[in-house]
Amino acid sequence: MEVKIEPSWAAHLQGEFEKKYFKELTTFVKNEYREGAVYPAPANIFRAFDLCPFDKVKVVILGQDPYHGTGQANGLAFAVSGEQVLPPSLQNIFKEIESDLCGGLTSARRDGGLERWAEQGVLLLNATLTVRAHTPGSHQEKGWELFTDAVIKALSEEREHLVFILWGNYAKQKGMHIDRSKHLVLESPHPSPFSAASGFFGSRPFSKTNEYLIAHRETPIDWL
Repeated sequence: MEVKIEPSWAAHLQGEFEKKYFKELTTFVKNEYREGAVYPAPANIFRAFDLCPFDKVKVVILGQDPYHGTGQANGLAFAVSGEQVLPPSLQNIFKEIESDLCGGLTSARRDGGLERWAEQGVLLLNATLTVRAHTPGSHQEKGWELFTDAVIKALSEEREHLVFILWGNYAKQKGMHIDRSKHLVLESPHPSPFSAASGFFGSRPFSKTNEYLIAHRETPIDWL
């Protein structure tokens, strides 16, 4: 079946689009959009892929669901649209960037859209790519997880020296598909206010990522 996704990803994932689970998922998602508000907007479902082609990926940051509040989700994990107030998890991500890279000074550009990361090679991937408005987890176990597992497997098998950043137990479970002999995997608690103080703060994922990229002759990410 034809899926509107960036061409390099289409080439690597074409087999998934023909599978029974994906066809059932497509039917489910289309019906959800017809029946009520679903996020992100249909044109942004595969936006993370559109902004970060397969061969340009350097870093993968795994999220869980898109934000379910009105106007928040923009298709990138942890990011928010436009002038939306930064959600607590994203605020904590910027706090860790400032601690990790700026000695605690407030120097990071707090642009919640995160497109500038994606355009540098950061795949901001949610495990589930859609969600019903104001109903977290509503599109889990409908097939998206199988699709995003395939994404991770393709990157793990066909690329080398990527950095996978796994925040929280849900993301860590997705890490079972990563070949750790040829990629760097960074794990910590989730940046949510409920867990950030339990090991996310001080984990230094941003400097560790850049050190690894530089060691493998890749341009580091400008997180600031």
